[in-house]
Amino acid sequence: MSTNTELATIFQEMADILALQGANSFRVSAHARVARELADLSTDVRTLVERGEDLTTYEGIGDKSAKKISEYLETGHITEHETLKAAVPAGLLAILAVPGLGPKTVRLMWEQAGVTDVASLRAQMDAGVIEQLPRMGAKTVENIRTALAFLETSADRVRLGAALPVAESMLTTLRAVPGVIEAAFAGSLRRGCETIGDIDLLVATTDPDAAGEAFRTMDGVVQVLAAGATKSAVRLGSGLQVDLRVVEEASYGAALLYFTGSKQHNVRLRERAVKRGLRLNEYGLFPDDGTHDEAPQRRGIAPVAARTEEEIYAAVDLPWIPPELREDRGEFTAALPDLITCDDIRAELHAHTTASDGRLSIEALVAEAKRRGYHTIAVTDHSRSSVLANGLDVERLRAHVDAIRAVDAKTKGIRVLAGAEVDILVDGDLDYDDETLAMLDLVVASPHVSLKQDRAKATARILAAVRHPLVHIIGHPTGRFVGRREGLDLDLDVIIAAAVEHDTALEINANNVRLDLRDTHVRAAVEAGALIAINTDAHGAEHFDELRYGVLTGRRGWLTADRCVNAWPARRLHDWIAAKRP
Repeated sequence: MSTNTELATIFQEMADILALQGANSFRVSAHARVARELADLSTDVRTLVERGEDLTTYEGIGDKSAKKISEYLETGHITEHETLKAAVPAGLLAILAVPGLGPKTVRLMWEQAGVTDVASLRAQMDAGVIEQLPRMGAKTVENIRTALAFLETSADRVRLGAALPVAESMLTTLRAVPGVIEAAFAGSLRRGCETIGDIDLLVATTDPDAAGEAFRTMDGVVQVLAAGATKSAVRLGSGLQVDLRVVEEASYGAALLYFTGSKQHNVRLRERAVKRGLRLNEYGLFPDDGTHDEAPQRRGIAPVAARTEEEIYAAVDLPWIPPELREDRGEFTAALPDLITCDDIRAELHAHTTASDGRLSIEALVAEAKRRGYHTIAVTDHSRSSVLANGLDVERLRAHVDAIRAVDAKTKGIRVLAGAEVDILVDGDLDYDDETLAMLDLVVASPHVSLKQDRAKATARILAAVRHPLVHIIGHPTGRFVGRREGLDLDLDVIIAAAVEHDTALEINANNVRLDLRDTHVRAAVEAGALIAINTDAHGAEHFDELRYGVLTGRRGWLTADRCVNAWPARRLHDWIAAKRP
């Protein structure tokens, strides 16, 4: 685990324990904010301190938090963290992970029912104690049991690529229901996050009952968790929870904005509204008379804006902010970029054929790329060290290059490049010698093995490939798998600086299992002026559809088409590729 991850975990635990103790909400949110900032840092915090950088220049990290971080770097622990942990049963933190149980409820169960861990929670439910607590009841206990069972049989988070097709399918069904005017997914899914906790759907309709009934009876639903006029929740056979909110057309934009989040973005937006004498909630943006605690919509107050997100942002003097940027990471003060889209992508520069571990012939791969309107496709089969992927030795590679160039010569309307995905070996050497690399049109250099090297060795390894004059792209630079494998622990600032110096592109591997680089790394690369490639790593025709996950990751990293080599016109792309050849 990296230093940043370790510290983020500690600060989040402090926030959770403070919430359990009923501490001031400012203290709770302050610790949680530091945790988020540390988790999002692309540079190891230890490196920042060693460079003499002032941690308080990073948003959310104040003097006290910076001192705690320094304490951890010096001693391996934080005194406040140890003190807080000693004040509550350790098992309560595990209970907080149960969907639907917040700090207030967990504290109630702890203080009034003696619940200290999951085992005692189960025991007290079996004894009927939990059901008798304030604001609980039989239905709540049943939901807790269901949530516990779900946690035991599934991961905490679901990959973007697993959740998005499910949401789109459900929306297709809902849009066909009579009375439905608008329908969309919201939450972290709409923001393009790499993993999601559950799916949030939103519909505006003239017939809420019909929409709710259609939702609750869809194919795949195995349990109805809630069934109300404005909110329903179901569990799918996969274990995934899906929530539906039903709203009036007049407040659809406000609801979409609210339920899209992030929480931090919404807080900042509400603060901005308050400064303008307004009050923002999920029903709209209202004038704030400051005389009532009761919500303005309940008092018949007409909203200033509510129908669309655009008019709400405009009313607080902001342009519409794309969902992928709504993370309170500078989107309120910076000039918003024209983010890259799937339509911008004109080339695929990392794809495999049956020569290694792909399922398409050269001709079939080229035909698929041409069908999608690309001007360039690079055939990049594995190099010899990838034995399990049927990697090519030099003799096979030469024959393969000849075959690729033969296809290129006879194919109109698309350029076919002879390339390879070349393993970056443990010591930083490449899997082919320079003479072999020079005969290729394009080289994608990627790490595949020994992904637990220490930070210094891992950084030196990738750095050698970045600096190699014949390498164009570093493929999936850390080698991580989302939620399953952390990948190489790299000093990304050093890698990015070298990539800028040597005009080497860093890849966002669009395969939803990888999404490597991750969004925060992309943001750091974009700010430094590095080039980014978005490739699908296609092994079959259907893998081209994974492009959208890479584009979403790029958008979360503030990537524009100009910085993405796959979006360049053919002449510009081919000139860049040729510049790295003798």
